[in-house]
Formats: sequence, C-alpha cells, structure tokens
Amino acid sequence: MIFKNISKSKLTLAFISIVITFFVWQQGLRDSLNRPSVSFDISQKEQEIAELSVQSIPVNLKKFFIVNNPVDQINKTLSDVSFEELTERNKLIRIITSESNDSLIYKNISKDFKDKNFKFLIDEIEKKSNNNLYKANSDKFDLFKGDRFLYHLLSRKFDFDDSALITKSFSRKMFFKILAIRLIPLLTILIGSILALKILWKTISLKKFGWKEIKSLDLELIDMVLLIAGGFVVLGEVVSPLFSITLVELFSKNISNELSQSLKIFFGYLFMAIPPLLIVFYQIKSLNGEFTFKKDYLQFNFFPIKYATIQGIKGWLTIVPFVLLISLIMNSLIDNQNGSNPLLEIVLNNNNYLSFFLLFVTTTLLAPLFEEIIFRGILLPTLSRDFGVISGIIVSAFIFALAHLSLGEMPPLFVLGIGLAITRIASGSLFSSVIMHSLWNGLTFLNLFLLRT
Repeated sequence: MIFKNISKSKLTLAFISIVITFFVWQQGLRDSLNRPSVSFDISQKEQEIAELSVQSIPVNLKKFFIVNNPVDQINKTLSDVSFEELTERNKLIRIITSESNDSLIYKNISKDFKDKNFKFLIDEIEKKSNNNLYKANSDKFDLFKGDRFLYHLLSRKFDFDDSALITKSFSRKMFFKILAIRLIPLLTILIGSILALKILWKTISLKKFGWKEIKSLDLELIDMVLLIAGGFVVLGEVVSPLFSITLVELFSKNISNELSQSLKIFFGYLFMAIPPLLIVFYQIKSLNGEFTFKKDYLQFNFFPIKYATIQGIKGWLTIVPFVLLISLIMNSLIDNQNGSNPLLEIVLNNNNYLSFFLLFVTTTLLAPLFEEIIFRGILLPTLSRDFGVISGIIVSAFIFALAHLSLGEMPPLFVLGIGLAITRIASGSLFSSVIMHSLWNGLTFLNLFLLRT
C-alpha cells in the first residue's frame, strides 16, 4: 500500500498542496492563452535586420537571404493583425509602409498614441499625404535615430539621406547578424540529425539502449508531491514572489524600468528556488541523519568533466531537430499560437546591458541548475524506480512541460524534457543534463540577442 506508515499530517499537507497546485496551474495555463506569441516579434525583427543589411549582402547571396522585400513583408504581416492590437511602434510602421495616401486614415488616429513623438510623426505623415510635394526638415526626425529601422523607413517616406546613420559598417554588422540567425539553427539541426540517426542505428544494431545505472534517493511518491506541489508551486510560485517583488520594488525606485524588470526576474527565480531546495536538503538529511556537501546524492558525476560535458552537448544537438519539428507541426496546425514565455519578449526588447547580463545568468545558469535538480535529479530517478525507466521519462517530462505554464509551448517542452531525461540516464550524470539545458536556453538567448536592432 502506497500510503502505509505515512503520518496524517503529511498526507493532509500533500493533499492541500495538490489542490492549490491544480488551481494555480490551471489558471496559469488559461492565462497563457492571453499572452501573445513572441514568434510574431521574432519574425518582424528578422525582417528588419534583413532590410538594414541589404546594401552589404553579396549579390550572389541575396536570393538566399532576401526572398521577399522585407518592408513589404512587414507591412503584410502587420496588416493581418487588427490595428488596435498592435504596439504603438508597429502601428506607426504600418502607417509609414502603407501605400495608401488617403488622408482619412490619419483622421483621429493620433489619439491611439501615448508617445508624443509618435503623435508628431503622424502629423508629419498626414501633411505628406495631403501634399505629396511637402518636404519635412530631416532634423525633425533626429529624435528617432535610436530606432534605426524606423529612421530608415522615415528616410524613405520623406526622401532624405540616412547614410550617416545606416552606414556601410552598420549594414555589414546587420548582414553578419542575419547570417548567424539563419545559419546557426541550420547547422545545429544538420549535426543533430546526423547524431540522432547514428544513435538510432546503434540502438537498432545492439537491440538495446545503453542506460547507465540510475540511483534514486530513498524517497516515496508522497515526498515527490510535497517537493513539486508543496515546494515548487505553493511556496516557490505563489508565496516567494510576494517577497522578491516587494524587495526589488523597495530598492529599485530610482533605476530604469528595464533593470527593475530584470531584477524582479533574477531575484524572483532565486526566491522561487529556495523552498524546493530546502525541502530537498531536509529530505536528504532525514534519510541520512546529516547532509554532507561532498557526497554526490543526486549523481551529478562531474568527473570526468570532459565526458559529462560532451554528453551534454551531444544531448542538446540531438534533441534540437525533434523540438523544432514539433514546433513546426504546432505552427502549421494552429495559427498565431499564444502563450510564449514573457521572458522571451523581455530579452528581445531589452537594451540595458546590466539587465541583459542578469537575464543571461537567470536563464543559462540558475534555471538549468535548479530545474535539473528537481526534475532529473529527484523526480526522474524516483519515478523510474517505482514505474520503470520509460514511464519515469515520460511522466517527469510531462510535469516539466506543465510547470512552465504555457499551453502553446507544452509540446516542444515535453519533447525537450524527454531529451533531458534520456541524456541524464544515458550519461549517468546530472551534470550532463544541466549542460544540455543550459545550452538550449543559451541558444534561445543568443538568437534573441542577435535579433535586437
């Protein structure tokens, strides 16, 4: 019997945790449907970089990098979305790139803009639409030099020279960006596909998969409930943010909004990780009578470091094609998927380097280490011991995907969770899955960093 010799207080605590987790997760998944997909912004940023790089792309390569006119493509994409749903910048871009000169479209439109500089631009565009011979003083647009793509569009609209800002060196920089944005994923997919086929062939030839011994702590399923539902969700996702947000708001009154936002994410993650890790600490202590840092309770198996690192890199490369394939299938089946992680949009639109560094540390170091300890260090071995390795991999991957509270991202996260679990078991090292997780987040982070214009 699963619950024999378990105290009533422990059962009660586990039951309450499950109930709270159910309501928190179902509300989180429901809210994710109202969050826009970041893929829209990513696609637009890529087109913006392509336009800014045009003068530096070699003639023989243009057909590979510029399939359709980037400005026309952006206008088409923005026109497919309700005007009211667009950001102020995108509303402005849609108006500037519109071929229509009908002055009626500008009537009362400035009321949609809170930014006074954008309102000024609307007035200038209206003057131009009323009188095609109208020549605006280009100095008026110096306010927008911080947004090079927007400034470039204005130079086309009002026929002034933007070469002092969109220099050849800047355009060349944009070309190298678009080169990296297009080639890095392709190379990763190619290498990953070859590795996956190699592993598949080896498995078929040997008629077995090379699982390493996986050691679980002497914990019960109810301990997993208390760890995931009680520690990760109730204390980590519900209680901890009350302290972290209050702390940051108390000390961030005189700093920029971008930095304040990043500090909330950084400390929010730290505070969220503390309760589950404390529970792990006391669970291990209760089993062994003490907790010794020198003991490898979770099979990190750092050494040999070269082997563990290579296994992590191999796992990352191998899973990339599968995750991207699932993402493509989801995109083809469901138009305009919502529910992207809000952190992606924050990274994409961030221009503060200290803020960027905090987000980098959070996504590539803190998140992989913490999540791997919980999901592949504790949960996976326990489930594998009680229900078998295959079931352990599937269930732990499902819970991992569910915990990210995004319906749109659940299928690819589920596949990623399976890949992380297989790497953990195949390598016999939790450190390998940490490396793999860090590389996955790092590639996403790098792509978003390159997309900044």
